[in-house]
Amino acid sequence: MTPADLSLTVLHAVRRAVDDGALRVDVPPTVKVERARPGGVGEYASNVALTLSRSAGRTALDIAGILEERLRDTPGLQAVDVTGPGFLNFTLRPDAGGELVRAVREAGDAYGSGTALAGVTVRFADLTESRALLVTETVVRLLRSQGADAGFAQEAPANAPAQHEPAREETGQPAHDATPQRIHVHPGPYEPRFLGVDAARWALLRAAPQDRPLDGPPLLVQHERNSLFRVRYAHSRVRRLLHNAAQLGFGPAYETPVHAPELLGVLGDHPVVLLTAARHRAPDRVARHLEATADALLAFQHTVLPLGDEKPSAAHRSRLALAEAAGTVLAGGLSVLGISAPERI
Repeated sequence: MTPADLSLTVLHAVRRAVDDGALRVDVPPTVKVERARPGGVGEYASNVALTLSRSAGRTALDIAGILEERLRDTPGLQAVDVTGPGFLNFTLRPDAGGELVRAVREAGDAYGSGTALAGVTVRFADLTESRALLVTETVVRLLRSQGADAGFAQEAPANAPAQHEPAREETGQPAHDATPQRIHVHPGPYEPRFLGVDAARWALLRAAPQDRPLDGPPLLVQHERNSLFRVRYAHSRVRRLLHNAAQLGFGPAYETPVHAPELLGVLGDHPVVLLTAARHRAPDRVARHLEATADALLAFQHTVLPLGDEKPSAAHRSRLALAEAAGTVLAGGLSVLGISAPERI
């Protein structure tokens, strides 16, 4: 179960509680699920009960208890605990890694795409400044990956709603506005002639839009201090692991649980990161997440192939499947940013 799946599961529990009369509250459009903080229980947590308590006229503990009853037998969840003033804490089943790897394999590079913003129409002002245009084009791609109808002002909206039937926005307010949106962007030149397309795009997208772009020349150095190099190198390492495994006579297949909490965590977070980046118009969040994924993969890679006289086993096949899933996420995330994912570096 991914964080996105868990968020939908909790949202459905809220809706069921409202439908059967246990809660009297407006069902929120989304439910936030995040990694459990120190002192929490399990892998993930949600403060949904606290956010609903005022409008429901009940304590957060009461609401958390109502939701816990509707969540306790959910497939993929080993336990649901209520902590503190009313936080819901979730412990995933030990085989949750297998579900995650299968989800990534089935979706491929589209893993993380969804329909959370379906019905949202967003139009951006026409631009000429190079960085503003690049950032906005990337945000449009992110919004579309989440189901939104996004584009520039001169483009005709696909299935544009009539003016008296405005599309909804994430906030619930009309999103089809006569005034095109603008993203506040610190200007910076797009110079693929000097840096190459990939390094130029990373320099402009890795920094937050309102911050200065990264210095370009260091992005051309193949060194671990170069964040772009680490991300692309991690992807190429996955391709090499798959090649070497094939030479040893085995391939990826998630058969036994793999203890890799950091890597599983960042892979599970990928759909939430894409959705958050789209909502906040912040492609730098995707770039930072790719760095975290690359670092987790590079720390994990040494466990994948048999060592010495070891024979390939179910554990090796499972680790290879997890590494393959990480490579898929890296390639998909780079694609969203318009950056290539080379087979070899």
